[in-house]
Amino acid sequence: MEAYCVKCKAKREMKDPKQVTMKNGKNAATGLCSVCGTKMFKIGG
Repeated sequence: MEAYCVKCKAKREMKDPKQVTMKNGKNAATGLCSVCGTKMFKIGG
């Protein structure tokens, strides 16, 4: 899954994406940047 990395300032592949549900009930995905290891978050993932 691809998401925007704020540290790399580019779209990167997300490593180990996990489906989560936000407080408002919407789906999202969280994981790590495959290049720098920063936490990534994608709403609607």
